[in-house]
Amino acid sequence: MDYRRVKRILFVSVFMNFVFISLQKKEEVLLDMVASGAELGWLTSPVEHGWEIGQRAVNGSLLYNYYICNVEEREQDNWLRTTFIQRHPTASRVFVELRFVVRDCNSFNADSLICKETFNLYASEADADIGTAFRKGLFRKVATIAPDEISSLGEMKMNIETKVVDNLSRKGFYLAFQDIGACVAIYSVRVYYKTCPATVKSLAEFPETVAGGENQALREVAGSCVSNAVSEDQPRIYCTTDGEWVVPVSQCQCRPGFEAMNDACQECQSGFFKSSVSSEACKPCPKNTQPSGHGATSCTCMDGFYRATEDPKTAVCSGLPSAPQSLVATTAQMSIGRLQLSWRPPADTGGRSDITYTVVCERCEGRACQPCGEKVRLDPSNTDLKETRVTVSELEPHLNYTFTVEARSGVSQFSNKRATSSINTALHYTDPPKVTAMHLVDSSSTSLSLQWSVSHRSKPVATRYELMYRKKENDEEIANGKVTTYTVLVLEKNLVQISDLSPSTVYLFKVQALSPEGNPGSYSLEQEFSTLPQASQKTGNTAVVLGAAIGGGVMLFIVVVVLLLRKRRRNSHTRQGPEDAYFSSPDQLKPLKTYVDPHTYEDPNTAVLKFASEIHPSHITKQKVIGAGEFGEVYRGILKAPSRKETAVAIKTLKPGYTEKQRQDFLSEASIMGQFSHQNIIRLEGVVTKFKHAMIVTEYMENGALDKYLKDHDGEMSSFQLVGMLRGIAAGMKYLSDMSYVHRDLAARNILVNSNLECKVSDFGLSRVLEDDPEGTYTTSGGKIPIRWTSPEAIAYRKFTSASDVWSFGIVMWEVMAFGERPYWDMSNHEVMKAINEAFRLPAPMDCPSAVYQLMLQCWLQDRSKRPRFGDIVSILDKLLKSPDSLKAIADFDPRVSIRLPSTSGSDGSPFRSVAEWLESIKMSQYSENFSIAGIVSMEQVLQMKSEDIRNIGVRLPGHLKRIAYSILGLKDQTSTLSVFAV
Repeated sequence: MDYRRVKRILFVSVFMNFVFISLQKKEEVLLDMVASGAELGWLTSPVEHGWEIGQRAVNGSLLYNYYICNVEEREQDNWLRTTFIQRHPTASRVFVELRFVVRDCNSFNADSLICKETFNLYASEADADIGTAFRKGLFRKVATIAPDEISSLGEMKMNIETKVVDNLSRKGFYLAFQDIGACVAIYSVRVYYKTCPATVKSLAEFPETVAGGENQALREVAGSCVSNAVSEDQPRIYCTTDGEWVVPVSQCQCRPGFEAMNDACQECQSGFFKSSVSSEACKPCPKNTQPSGHGATSCTCMDGFYRATEDPKTAVCSGLPSAPQSLVATTAQMSIGRLQLSWRPPADTGGRSDITYTVVCERCEGRACQPCGEKVRLDPSNTDLKETRVTVSELEPHLNYTFTVEARSGVSQFSNKRATSSINTALHYTDPPKVTAMHLVDSSSTSLSLQWSVSHRSKPVATRYELMYRKKENDEEIANGKVTTYTVLVLEKNLVQISDLSPSTVYLFKVQALSPEGNPGSYSLEQEFSTLPQASQKTGNTAVVLGAAIGGGVMLFIVVVVLLLRKRRRNSHTRQGPEDAYFSSPDQLKPLKTYVDPHTYEDPNTAVLKFASEIHPSHITKQKVIGAGEFGEVYRGILKAPSRKETAVAIKTLKPGYTEKQRQDFLSEASIMGQFSHQNIIRLEGVVTKFKHAMIVTEYMENGALDKYLKDHDGEMSSFQLVGMLRGIAAGMKYLSDMSYVHRDLAARNILVNSNLECKVSDFGLSRVLEDDPEGTYTTSGGKIPIRWTSPEAIAYRKFTSASDVWSFGIVMWEVMAFGERPYWDMSNHEVMKAINEAFRLPAPMDCPSAVYQLMLQCWLQDRSKRPRFGDIVSILDKLLKSPDSLKAIADFDPRVSIRLPSTSGSDGSPFRSVAEWLESIKMSQYSENFSIAGIVSMEQVLQMKSEDIRNIGVRLPGHLKRIAYSILGLKDQTSTLSVFAV
């Protein structure tokens, strides 16, 4: 195939009119490849057979591009570097927008091609333009660039990718593009930074501000209130990294008489008002008020209308209430000298709900009336009544009373007018007759018949009687303080027979007469009457004997029942043997699921079909490259299968030109994952095996690999959160161990984290099943071993067990508590193995709880039989999480050993030449500008700094603060980590 012709077809068949629309004042462009035209002047390396520049006439103008297509040649390393790009002093983050085309490797017919579908973006900072000097080692990788869509040659599309270059601190920088064997053309490179435009938010004016970077995601900006607006505190707002204003604080509000309109405070119109500083709009003048002028803060009440003292200025003006309605006086039943007044509320309340009532009582004899005075009582009160009724007592009979009820409201005090209703009433009732004598008519051992007489009246009336009686107490009952209890009877006649009394007992009686209205008279004198003795003592003795016999029988029956129940319980306990406890546990009855090694199948494809579901590729949409694995790129994408909702997934692909063995090894991981079902094990969605491009589809974990996530959030999580993440990993490993499965490559890089910070074990490429021999080991004859995570016996004898996985879990614990620090730092593998064999163990990380570090040491015991099992580890971590106080005790920490701190010299042994070089050595270069602004420009000044000084220059994250502080401690101590290991 003529690849030069392919280049020409590729780079002249694409037509695109570039229109870059910048949001108003949100993007400030630093480099525009299209606008530069032929004046690019970019550097290529190597000069020959590397990147080439091409051009195309589009709408009468030339469109330039850089392209390369050396897919037929091996070991490609082609670089394209931009000119020096000046940085805005406060722009620590820039965006790189690329428009490019990548040729699909499958479109080439030759199988021997070394073809890629990605290229790399690099960046390098500098304080001045270095011209044509070009050193690859000065560049740091920013991202791998891959096309979102790969089309056939006849239907090419332009790909657009935007990447972020963060933590910039020098005066300028270069971008570089590395090709390692792709067929690619770059049509546009646009570099810009974002700003939050000058704006008015919540009546506060804020100036244009450059968006912050990774370490200042929200940049606080102070503003000022617009005219006629005020705020208790100075208004503030935050500028995001995307150039957007968010979270306004201390909003401004318009003054009284002004309202917010079009980001300004304008006067209230005539007939409207606003009485306070607020964000509310002007309101129309309320009912019963006079029209107001412009900028009014209140509206005046019309004549005859008022506002109460406690009413706000915004309240409606109220009129006076009218008089209460339907005032009625009712005589109280069964009472003397009592009546009840009741009425209905006023027909017109004046528009108010705070209506109260006052009752005035006057006593009239003839035409002369005077206040009733304190003798007459009104319940609950005579003033400030909320209910429409009152009870009047202590009234005298045959007198006239006048009751006046006044309705009042909160505005009644502003007027002399009164709203009252009055009623005249008199009490007339009949005095009950007086009981004059009571005598005994008949008696027996259980009853008494009594009769009494009353005083003679001139006019007979119907009379009822109230009789009260009680048993007379003896001296002993009186001494013991027995309470006297009366029995009360209401009778229509002046005689009664009382039954069910006790024999030979004295009773006391008294009686009073009741008038027809129910008013009581006075009680008669209390008189004594006695019942007769029992007729026969024999009858009583027989009853006693019968009662005793019945009671004895009942007691005997109860004793027999109790004895039978106790005997039955003993028999029940005897029947329950030691097996009951075993079989009572449901875990003992569950069959244990065992892992099946897919390599034992004669045809590996059979294992894939058995343990994984087949997915049609039309149900999968690739969106973005998120990584590169051993077999090919890894994409983020969408799975939309029939009868299932859309799901975000990760898609592992098999690179072109694979062998059949590579395909089987690639799919074997799916055969392994498909056998697992646990919330802390990565979930397999399915595979694509029946089409040309094999794929493995798993659930998508938003936060990626655990080691990178921890590095990005250094110091931002508490020990409790970190232990919670470890607990999830341990639970997943317990599940694998219970299935007789050894992972062999347990490390933080192989743990994935979702949006809920839930950790899941992944990457089963090195995993193998346990054999059936007594030790349960798996022996290999070769292959790569991750030395820093592998137990001593696995390194020495290539024997892997769940105990070796426990050793690896201890290393993972150290990685988590050290926020992704590399185990054993920059020691070589040989140094690591030698140190471990000499009983050296990793020291406790900063702020690591003592209980957690002790568990690490248990995982690193030389004798694998003494290491805890994963079930024990889960139990220990559960106990720590249930008792957060157990995490407060911190393990001993030596900064010279626990983190790899530099001495006063760099890696080459020469002293640090600048503060920036020192910060870069401890991976804290993002704070170079903070040190420079604070005037700390020499290492001598650094050595004088304290923790408070570090915090004052803007280092806020606890992890970063401690790393810098401990580094300074190491500089002062002049002792490097290597010397400690030598000791």
